[in-house]
Amino acid sequence: MQKRPNIVFIITDQQRLDTIRALGHPHMDTPILDRLVAGGTVFRNMYVTSPSCSPSRASLFSGTYPHTNGVFRNDEPWVWSWVSLLSGAGYRCVNVGKMHTMPVEGPFGFHERHVVENKDRDHPNLPFYLDNWDKAFWTRGLRKPSRVSYRERGDYRDALGAFVWEAPEDLHPDVFVPSLACLWLERYKGTEPFFLQIGIPGPHPPYDPTQDYLDRYAGRNDLPMPITYDFDAQQPEPIRELRRHHHAEDHDAVVHLEHPTEDQQRRQRAHYYANVSMIDAQVGRIIDTLEARGVLDDTIIVFTSDHGDCLGDHGHSQKWNMFEPSVHVPAIVWGRDVPQGHAIDDLVALFDLGPTILQWAGITPPEWMEARSLIPLMEGEGHRDRVFAEHANDAILTGTQFMTMIRKGDWKLVHFVDSAEGQLFDLASDPEERVNRWDDAACAARRQEMLTDILRWRIESDRKTQGFRRELAGV
Repeated sequence: MQKRPNIVFIITDQQRLDTIRALGHPHMDTPILDRLVAGGTVFRNMYVTSPSCSPSRASLFSGTYPHTNGVFRNDEPWVWSWVSLLSGAGYRCVNVGKMHTMPVEGPFGFHERHVVENKDRDHPNLPFYLDNWDKAFWTRGLRKPSRVSYRERGDYRDALGAFVWEAPEDLHPDVFVPSLACLWLERYKGTEPFFLQIGIPGPHPPYDPTQDYLDRYAGRNDLPMPITYDFDAQQPEPIRELRRHHHAEDHDAVVHLEHPTEDQQRRQRAHYYANVSMIDAQVGRIIDTLEARGVLDDTIIVFTSDHGDCLGDHGHSQKWNMFEPSVHVPAIVWGRDVPQGHAIDDLVALFDLGPTILQWAGITPPEWMEARSLIPLMEGEGHRDRVFAEHANDAILTGTQFMTMIRKGDWKLVHFVDSAEGQLFDLASDPEERVNRWDDAACAARRQEMLTDILRWRIESDRKTQGFRRELAGV
């Protein structure tokens, strides 16, 4: 009988789709991720189930949508994670880095958690806690960078959240977390298969690469620039309100300007992409450490992100919307029994990785789980013809109480529960989502069809997840 594989699940924070060279983005310098693409399977149409950190991750780690698990925003409590199924089946389950759970250090099925959270937590409304990164700075007698320290800079209001890392490189969160993961791999003395979740905090802002990585992107004119058009004419009021919120608040040390210069935009993107190249090198360190331990051939690596980042596309900062740069993320699986050099164009949802991991571990996913294993898809079977995402109750997305997205074929619709306005895009003819066809009479039937699809999905979702609620209730 073949030994069950080790599984290393790497999740970055806020990584756009256009950040891996091998996926058709020649402006990127990502040799390690390119290697994973060439030797594994890539999902070209991977969509998150919510465009912010904790809702996306709570959905991913439960196999249910936010409306089922109850996590719509970052400070709402998690209720269950499929990691408990792995630990119960004999896997050593370890988290190093960010998961953005609530409570922050709750076990959620892990035997060990070595938590490192957001790069910037200096906001009076955020809960206080000391993670491993805080302690590392304290032991070195150094001040951890945050929006408070960056506000002291003379260029703060012009930098768009882009700064050069000035502390020791080993304390950069996107180096510190992979280093801690490598330390665990080097020191652990167990023999059982392991599930190692590595939550890399970047390229979430502040966009803060070290100078050597930034130098790779300096003076580059081939970086994709933001998608622009008449935002007020094309965007519904809830999304216009989100833009106003960006302009009024410096979330995560990003001062989002209404009219940034081209040089400011190019500088911001250079910092962001350089941060991804830093992460790429650290993924290489993790692979090398697995090889040195002698377990690489028995390991499956999964690489993805919890959501993307607009970086000024559509006039927006970061996420909290349903535009492609926010909800469409990279996803690669590589290793034992994974098809090599394989690219899949079918629509898939980020939480589908949960039952996939369970199946690799020899565990049958619960029947109530809304996520679907990707293994049959990798073997040539069909999967989904539509994906959904939702967001609600958010302190930043204040213009609506509930936002729902459906992508079906080449069409995407976004519904706001408290507005007659919405968004409808034909991604085949308008991949950059410049033309909102919500009020286009020629698309009225398409709009109604997709609204009906949302209604049907919510009803079917409630019926399917009855078992989830019973499990939580212990019935």
